[in-house]
Formats: sequence, C-alpha cells, structure tokens
Amino acid sequence: MRQQFYSRVSTTLNEIRAAGLEKPERVLTGPQGTHVQVAGRDAPVLNFCANNYLGLANDPRVTTAANRATDEWGAGLASVRFICGSQAIHKQLEAEIADYVGQEDAILFAAAFDANGGVFEPLLGENDAIISDALNHASIIDGVRLCKAKRYRFDNGDMAALDAALTQARADGAQTVLIATDGAFSMDGSVADMAGIAALADKHDALVLVDDCHATGFLGTGGRGSAFVANPPARVDIVTGTFGKALGGAMGGFIAARRDVVALLRQRARPYLFSNALAPSVCGASLAALAIARSAEGDALRGQLVANAARFRAGMTAAGFTLLPGDHPIIPVMLGDARAAQAMAAELLDEGIYVIGFSYPVVPHGKARIRTQISAAHTSADIDSAIAAFTAVGRRLGVVA
Repeated sequence: MRQQFYSRVSTTLNEIRAAGLEKPERVLTGPQGTHVQVAGRDAPVLNFCANNYLGLANDPRVTTAANRATDEWGAGLASVRFICGSQAIHKQLEAEIADYVGQEDAILFAAAFDANGGVFEPLLGENDAIISDALNHASIIDGVRLCKAKRYRFDNGDMAALDAALTQARADGAQTVLIATDGAFSMDGSVADMAGIAALADKHDALVLVDDCHATGFLGTGGRGSAFVANPPARVDIVTGTFGKALGGAMGGFIAARRDVVALLRQRARPYLFSNALAPSVCGASLAALAIARSAEGDALRGQLVANAARFRAGMTAAGFTLLPGDHPIIPVMLGDARAAQAMAAELLDEGIYVIGFSYPVVPHGKARIRTQISAAHTSADIDSAIAAFTAVGRRLGVVA
C-alpha cells in the first residue's frame, strides 16, 4: 500500500510535466530587485515577475531597519504571542498598518494566507452567509471552507449578480452577511468596484471584507488600498493584506478592522493562536517600507509605477500581444496554451528577461499566460528592453506577427 502511494505521486508528477503544467523554481543567488542573479547564468537578468511594486525589497533603508530590529529584539519570540508576549515592535506595526488602511486596529499573521485562512471561522457561524467573488484568491476560498457560514458566489465584478446573491442570502434567513473580494485580482490585474460593492452592502446591510495584498501601498489615494480608489473612500469593514509585496517584500500578513473584531480574532483565530510571532526583522523592514509609502516619496514612486505600467502596456499592445485590459501593474500577456507559456518564459530568460508562465491550476485551463509585473524601480530602458525581448521571442514562437 505504501508503494501504491509513491507510485501515484510519481504518476501525477509525470502527468503534470507531460501537460506542460510543471512550475519550475529558479534559484536566485542575490537579493530581490529589478535585476536579479539567477543560478547558472553569468549575467543578471531583468526581473518582471516580482510583487516588488514600489521597488523597496532591497532598499537600504528597509534592509537596515530589518537588521536593526534583529539587533534590538532578537531573531524571534520562539513561541506564539499569547504565551510569550508581544514585543513593542509588533504593536507598533499593528497600529501603523491599521491607521494606514483606515481601520481602528490590526492583528499580525505569519503570512497573508494565514490571515485569510483565519478571518472567517471565528467571526461567522452557520446562521450567517459569505458571498465571495468567483475569482478570489485561493486563501479566501480556503478560509471560507473552514467556516460554517452558508456560501454564495458571484461572477467576477458583476454587481447585478452580487445584488442577486445578497437578496438570496437574506431570503435564506442569513443573519450576518459578509461580502468577500480581492481588491485587485492577482491573475488578471483587475481592480474590484469597491464603491459599487459598498453601495450594495449598504442596501442589504452587509459587511465588506477586502483582500488588499495587491493594492496596499500603491492603489488609491496615498496608496491606502482599493477602497481609497473611490472618492469618497468606499466603506470596508475588514481589510486583509501583506507586507510581502509593496510594503518591503518580506512576508507576513494582517487583518485590520474595528477594535472589538480584532480583539475577538486574538482570542479565536487559529493561525494566530498556533503560529510563532512575526520575526522582528520583518516588523522592522515593514515599518520602514510603510513610512516610505506614506511619504511624499511614496507619491512619487506611485506616479512612476503608473507611468511604467502605461509604457509597457502601450509597447506590448503595439507589438501585437494580447493583454488583459486594466491599469494595474499586473499585466497578463495571454497565450492560452500552457506549453506556449512555459516555452516563452524559458526563451525570454535566455534573452535576459525573468518572467514566469502561469497555467492550471493557478489559472483556468486554456487561459495560460505570462503575468508580468511592473515596479516603480524599473527604468524606461528596462521597460523598452523587456518589450523588445518579448517581441523577438514572440515572433520566433509565432505568438505575434
């Protein structure tokens, strides 16, 4: 029986490889940045696949803050916070991120996946309902599965479908109804209509949860998130997010909400209760990145990010590539076939451009793509080099004429 298990694992891996769905992991021999050193290659390559939206992952101020926090607070607490206590740097980061995203308080998690995995079950029960966007991140999907609340879905961004789902949830007798959505959808780069969602939530007396992992730091006024794209900002009850993307690129997640909601999560959220406290180095780096994001320099970085994304989008469109529409720095180059995506990513690496092919189960069958991600740290020359490489490889592979 044991051998049957190992044989089944080997068979599944072979099937993944045969279908062109294997996701190779490359080894970097240096820090994250617009240029990275990939093991086995002589020269650095241009990086167009990182979540390093503001270019802060290797900013000296961020890395110095991480080192300083380690020197002051140690490597970690060696336990969970309710046992060994919270360090002042944890409380400082919670206060800063809560204020930034417009909430009363926040709670830290080892990862944003844990934040989404731990938010639903303590707050909602079998007499409640969760209405989730069909394209929500896997962490939201898994978190909802852990909760006993009734589940409803609506087509991505479809406000009429959301209205109908809200009506149905109320008709089914739900007490508390919560709408869950990504603020920016990681595979498509589309941004949720938070004003429309908030209006429907008000109409049906529902709560709103937004996962702003791909928004905090650079979307909306002051980079404060997807709710702040609207003017006035859209009403949001719970914000989940990460420090592993625009805000320093390390790791760690958070939930921000009213003070009592956060207090209950400290008592009942299992990933918080059973996971070690976030390392002080991550807290220090995140605080430094957050300070930059909130400053005038942050405004300049966000302006550069918008300009860079527009330049790349215009050049790729002119070259004949099929892109998903939008303004987000996630810009998917649609290829359809998984093998084509993998082949193109491999040839682009040979051209000095580091990108990754995305295929099932990360995206639906037949929707394979190369998800490019733009950084404020990219120069115009970097953008133009990437467009030229994409064009050359695209012509060789018959993707563009």
